[in-house]
Amino acid sequence: MIVGIDLGTTNSAVAVWRDGESVLVPNSLGDVLTPSAVGLSDDGAVLVGMAARERQSTHPNLTASAFKRLMGTQQPVQLGRARYSAEDLSALVLRSLKADAEAWLGEAVEAAVITVPAYFNDRQRKATRRAGEMAGFKVERLINEPTAAALAHGIHEREDKQPFLVFDLGGGTFDVSIVEIFEGVVEVRASAGDNRLGGEDFNDVLVDLVRSRLDLAEAAGDSRLREIMRAAAERTRRALSAADAAALAFVWEGRAFEVEVTAAEFDQAAEPLIARLREPVLRSLRDSGIVADMLSEVILVGGATRMPVVRRAVTRMFGRFPGLAVDPDRAVALGAAVQAGLRSRDAALDEIRLTDVCPFTLGVDTGEYDRHGRIHNGLFAPIIERNTVIPASRIHSFSTLHDNQQAVEFGIYQGEARHVSANVKLGQIKVPVPPRPAGTVGIDCRFSYDASGLLEVDVSVPETGVTRQLVICDDADAPGAAEIEARRRVLAALKVHPRDDAANAAVLARSARCYESFLGERRDMIGQLILAFETVLERQDPREIELARREIEERLNALEGERYL
Repeated sequence: MIVGIDLGTTNSAVAVWRDGESVLVPNSLGDVLTPSAVGLSDDGAVLVGMAARERQSTHPNLTASAFKRLMGTQQPVQLGRARYSAEDLSALVLRSLKADAEAWLGEAVEAAVITVPAYFNDRQRKATRRAGEMAGFKVERLINEPTAAALAHGIHEREDKQPFLVFDLGGGTFDVSIVEIFEGVVEVRASAGDNRLGGEDFNDVLVDLVRSRLDLAEAAGDSRLREIMRAAAERTRRALSAADAAALAFVWEGRAFEVEVTAAEFDQAAEPLIARLREPVLRSLRDSGIVADMLSEVILVGGATRMPVVRRAVTRMFGRFPGLAVDPDRAVALGAAVQAGLRSRDAALDEIRLTDVCPFTLGVDTGEYDRHGRIHNGLFAPIIERNTVIPASRIHSFSTLHDNQQAVEFGIYQGEARHVSANVKLGQIKVPVPPRPAGTVGIDCRFSYDASGLLEVDVSVPETGVTRQLVICDDADAPGAAEIEARRRVLAALKVHPRDDAANAAVLARSARCYESFLGERRDMIGQLILAFETVLERQDPREIELARREIEERLNALEGERYL
């Protein structure tokens, strides 16, 4: 049995694909949402879910939440005398979800599809996978949260849809994805996000807003007071979703405190957070080449999108009201269950296919000469750019920097920064080169990347025929040799430069023949068509190549269809 899991910052959920639909699994308390909280009881027993959440304000030193934000880091979480990593705590939440699913289904659950924010980097994804394995799951796949929400929406509608935008603001992270559904293919066109923006930050805004109105200066640094106020802020924020004003009330040291907060005050205090929602939206639109007017709708996902201040911001941003067809708290888990059904090859999903994009740019470190002849090392050279549809294979050529250089070493990085020191290093590969003058030895570097996170790096020296290869998997405990080989065979089919593809080669050959056949302005025009098509081929974008090939074919058809007799 494979289940789909939304491992959230604030709440988590598990769902299963059953009888042609996604079904949410209730936990032992009958709720479909389980708080992503872990704590220790007074006698040292581990508490997970609501039992831990209820003790956070009274026992903050024995309770942890929002640890998803620490995934992939070395920062420990202290619970009493024990220290845990974020993946340790996530594993405990996942183990609880696994037990709930097995109790409800009445059978063992061996595997899971687990969701992650679209903007999780390689380290964060590996940590999530390890957490799943520690919980006893075979992690079939990690799927981006907005992609899962799009799957839930697509299955709900079961019809072709023009590009639409999934706006996913959860408890701790913000993601945006632009998705298109056509003939059973759910295609993600672009994703962007902010891993440090969510409902928890809006709670902090409320705490900061009322703190100055309270006589609590002597206890300002008390962690227990902070958690009590954050819990009160959470209740107030939810109340403000349905009212113009609400009281932030709590009890501290035997005294009752209460401050009324109006929706207008909250909206003003939250303006810096609202402003941060804009950039990921703009980035996703830029990367996809889609303008806002082309979007068929905007889908809200994540519990924090229930806030009126967020919904108004989205309405202003797009000039229309967002869609509410899918429950924002449940869409991600429901979509994860769809992916679980796809992985288990459920017959009801035979016509559904999913494509995703590479969330971060993948590239190598290089050196460049400035105008004074000085070499600047540690610069990032992108090979597979972010929001490239995967699986994908791209090749770039480099040359030696020094006279009589005997080897070239590439660091493999993931990120967007100009300097590789600000990106995530994934590996290192080295290839020998013949000693020649600087710049005279060429090196081809090919990246091939699939949806499961397998990155294959091929570095070759055409002059000598020497090739080196590096395979980087998405988890520390690599899958079996047979599985890796199967995934590499799929990637091997992509390792053809677009100019060598049969359809593109045929168009280039036809263009060359036409160039020889015509004279004057027509010949000049064909030359320009060839140059433009070759430029597109070098960019290696399949969608752009298909459009360009279609255009040049139409122009050549029109030319060769002219009557001369």
